[in-house]
Amino acid sequence: MTAASLARAEPQWGPAQAGALNDRYSGRALDALADTLTDPAFGATALVSSFGADSAVLLHLAAQIRCDTPILFVETGWLFPETLRYAEDLSHHLGLTDVRWLSPLQATLDEKDPKRLRWSYDPDGCCDIRKVEPLDRALTGFDLWISGRKSHQNRARAQLSLFEPQGTRLKLNPLHNWSADQLRAYAAQHKLPPHPLVADGYPSIGCSPCTSRVQPGEDPRAGRWRGWDKSECGIHVPSEPGNDPVF
Repeated sequence: MTAASLARAEPQWGPAQAGALNDRYSGRALDALADTLTDPAFGATALVSSFGADSAVLLHLAAQIRCDTPILFVETGWLFPETLRYAEDLSHHLGLTDVRWLSPLQATLDEKDPKRLRWSYDPDGCCDIRKVEPLDRALTGFDLWISGRKSHQNRARAQLSLFEPQGTRLKLNPLHNWSADQLRAYAAQHKLPPHPLVADGYPSIGCSPCTSRVQPGEDPRAGRWRGWDKSECGIHVPSEPGNDPVF
């Protein structure tokens, strides 16, 4: 079966195609990554990166295939200064030539977060205007996007599959079954520079007001939105029909 044999009647992906691709690429996640970046049958493809704690591994893998892979990076206005420097330094280190820095619309911020305090009383709404909406705009024209999510990160991600449909697009999670040890070993083997905050107790790094240090034995994402019933920003939604978005 080739990617072309999964041709769609409309310019949309869905559960049937995702299931067929999961069967085709079972045990071959890196082949799936290579094919989605090089085979025109998959359509226009982008990689979405937070330039966070584990981002270097996926970005390095993609750079070895296509250094001009479109990389979408949402600069929410609340990221740590260390993350912004790391995004610049890592992009240069890997030779990435098409890193697109995305920002929320100023008019939206003026209307919905004029005092820059929305994170403190409505983190879902803050994520929506500062992260989800800018990425949605940037994904216009792309048929497939690549995510760095891993199953070990928290319970909400435990059942990740390699391919999943999201709306009219397809999402690829090439590292979905990589363990933390595998990620560390790959980074060490390829001498990938770490995010500077990892050594300071931040195994998962988002916006500065909503990210705290993680204690030994805690879930790696326990420091994200600590104290709130929230574990995702809203970019990632479940692939099963009828479920609510994951925030």
